[in-house]
Amino acid sequence: MIALSLTEIAGLVGGQPHDIPDPDLKVTGPVVIDSREVRPGSLFAALPGERVDGHDFARGAIEAGATAVLAARPVGTADAPVPAIVVPDVIAAMGALARAVVERLDATVVALTGSAGKTSTKDLIAQLLQRRGPTVWTPGNFNNEIGLPVAALSADEATLHLVLEMGARGKGHIQYLATLTPPRIGLVLNVGTAHIGEFGGREQIAEAKGELVEALPPAEEGGVAVLNADDPLVRAMVSRTKARTVLFGEAEDADVRAGNVRLADGGRPAFTLHTPTGCSEVTMRLYGEHHVSNALAAAAVAHELGMSVDEIAVALSEVGQLSRWRMEVTERSDGVTVVNDAYNANPESMRAALRALVAMGAVTPGRRTWAVLGPMAELGEESLAEHDAIGRLAVRLNVSKLVAVGGQEAAWLDMGAKNEGSWGEESVHVSDVRAAVDLLRSELRPGDVVLVKASRSVGLERVAQALLEGEGEGVR
Repeated sequence: MIALSLTEIAGLVGGQPHDIPDPDLKVTGPVVIDSREVRPGSLFAALPGERVDGHDFARGAIEAGATAVLAARPVGTADAPVPAIVVPDVIAAMGALARAVVERLDATVVALTGSAGKTSTKDLIAQLLQRRGPTVWTPGNFNNEIGLPVAALSADEATLHLVLEMGARGKGHIQYLATLTPPRIGLVLNVGTAHIGEFGGREQIAEAKGELVEALPPAEEGGVAVLNADDPLVRAMVSRTKARTVLFGEAEDADVRAGNVRLADGGRPAFTLHTPTGCSEVTMRLYGEHHVSNALAAAAVAHELGMSVDEIAVALSEVGQLSRWRMEVTERSDGVTVVNDAYNANPESMRAALRALVAMGAVTPGRRTWAVLGPMAELGEESLAEHDAIGRLAVRLNVSKLVAVGGQEAAWLDMGAKNEGSWGEESVHVSDVRAAVDLLRSELRPGDVVLVKASRSVGLERVAQALLEGEGEGVR
């Protein structure tokens, strides 16, 4: 974060200093919400959690080097004072501080949202823009009213680009986030069925996602809305913004588009990148055709910020995945390939991952593919139909074996597969992670490809981790 005195911070967030020996003392490090991440000069934000209260860790944060604590109540005692800025609402204060800091930066703020692919696309944009200068981006999927300020407050005077992921649990969320870190470039990837149970329908999701383009400055002030030409609900957002619009996708009228899309080298996407200033060839290191759309979105943003088509193509051919458990491909010494895509799941990302799995298996004739799938959360009334459809898709794609892990939703996956065709033992329903690992260890053989995917709450990454930690154990 840019260096600010405790007096300045108190003024910016409407707080009261408590037990501060020197009001001119400055915060020179990041704002952190985990006391274990404190380093000298940090500001520790004490947040109440589901199981613990950050205020209980305030003294430890100061002892670890934090300059002060942002707190909802005094955290010291007369005998052992703890320097703090006390505010009515710590989360709101973090947002106010983020807004104040971003306004002092000479950086281009790029914000993105969408139902699927946000984090992967954010990672691509960050890696492209890093080649042009200092870039700060959202770590992982810190995309809510807590994570967004933490990400923004890690920027400093040298930052040229601030790339921020924005999530939404309902109407008004993105509108609020955009007031904390006003973007100049806003990107909407897609409108899918993730969180449809909370929103009530895709049209309601589109309404919420479109708040991003409504928050952009008008075209004459540099505002740019980057929209997916292949998604009708996103394309329709052109009418909701005063910013200049740039379309990306495979549609012929897209400003940044892909031609001759294909999968090469075991499921890695390749295509011809077309931009208003020329075209160039791209072969990505990432797995899955779904990354083509993500790459086009990143290319559109990079092109707007001055990168040439050749620079973009080279960068897209070299970038990797920054965030964990997103199509992480690891080949064991015995030839078994484990694809850990267990960070999250929705119907769109499930379909994309299954297609990537099949493409990887097709590289070698006779190579078996395993889809170890768990529940997709927050689908509401659509949950049965969506899980059933994914099970059926696994059959249609000719996945060698489906292992559905968990309770009712997993049973629906298994049911869909078995109702789609005479699969018999090619689909199996197991109760938990341990049962899945035991099954895999007893039946895997060299050359198999194993995809592991479910919503984050399921913790299915433990299957992938067990297969890699116990490499070769029980494999025939």
